[in-house]
Amino acid sequence: MIGGGQAGLSTSRELQRAGVEHVVLERDRIARSWRGRWDSFCLVTPNWTIQLPDGSYDGDDPDGYLPRDRIVAFLERYAATLDAPVREGVQVTSLEPSSSGGYLLRTSDGDIRARAVVVSTGAYQRAHWPSGASTLPPDLLQLDAEGYRNPDALPPGKVLVVGSGQTGCQIAEELHLAGREVFLACGRAPWVPRRLGGHDVVWWLVETGFMDQPFSELPDPSARLTANPQATGRDGGHDLHLRTLRRVGVTLLGHFLGADDHRARFARDLADTVAWGDASYQEFTERVRATVAQRGLPMPDIAEPEPFDDDAPEDIHLSGFGAVVFAGGFRPDYARWVHVPGAFDEIGFPIHADGASLASPGLYFVGVHFLRTRKSSLLYGVGEDAALVAQQIAASRASR
Repeated sequence: MIGGGQAGLSTSRELQRAGVEHVVLERDRIARSWRGRWDSFCLVTPNWTIQLPDGSYDGDDPDGYLPRDRIVAFLERYAATLDAPVREGVQVTSLEPSSSGGYLLRTSDGDIRARAVVVSTGAYQRAHWPSGASTLPPDLLQLDAEGYRNPDALPPGKVLVVGSGQTGCQIAEELHLAGREVFLACGRAPWVPRRLGGHDVVWWLVETGFMDQPFSELPDPSARLTANPQATGRDGGHDLHLRTLRRVGVTLLGHFLGADDHRARFARDLADTVAWGDASYQEFTERVRATVAQRGLPMPDIAEPEPFDDDAPEDIHLSGFGAVVFAGGFRPDYARWVHVPGAFDEIGFPIHADGASLASPGLYFVGVHFLRTRKSSLLYGVGEDAALVAQQIAASRASR
């Protein structure tokens, strides 16, 4: 097993249950990806969605949103409770089929051979930077969400945030609250209200079947790269989207094109971006209405999107700016070190059936974004995929 986050630990628990001997290799420490989030990071999904195999949230605030350090502590306790066979500080630099069968793993602690390998290195692997990033002035600090920690860690001055999904909106809000002048270059992302009809929006996403939407229902494979809905759990959770950010004074822009002579340029597409988000909101509310009608639930008060003024600068001079933060999401990075021909599609996602690679027997994946369903990489859904993969590994062993 490669990776000691929720995917690796969940699969380890299911392998334990199936009586399959295994080891979990983690290049840093348990929950590394969570440790790398910014200081004020907290879950966007309520605490009740933490549902790992034999390890669900049992605190006194199920409707709250755990902060970063408590997420890490939960996963550390989970691993300890399971007595998971985790080897921390062991980095896998390459994985390839072995000439003698099975796989060869080259690691920082020597070579390892295994009959089967589960890659569970997480949904967030390689931060995406737009091509225009290279045109920015070299003396202007540029970092991505993985490098961002807090407003005080940035140089003084205005801040340009590129990308308006969950992460971009949350960082833009934090910087604004810290007194920074913030400019947000916007891309297409869904938005939802934090609460609706007395329930957290995630309750509705579960009840309407949205979380269980299978990969097969996506319009095309690239839809896996669509941003997560704009939302936040900060300060107990509240609405956070382009309208709320503009209302408090964040300057909204079209998507980032690049820079010339210390001037950053932006597309004239803010209206289209907002319209796309509003269309996704309407799709969500239609799901809610259908579920309410089918189950005889009380109809919540569903608001229509407020009018939006799409006026936005097409360029801004970068004098007075202290930093640019890129928050354009992440891309798969498996092919850089998993050397198995035909294992990944053109975007970089594994080609598989229920987590089992179709390119190479004995190779499995867990924790991949939209591996099977929309919840596959989440604390709420990764356990289902882990159980399927563990069952397949156990069955393969039994058939030998």
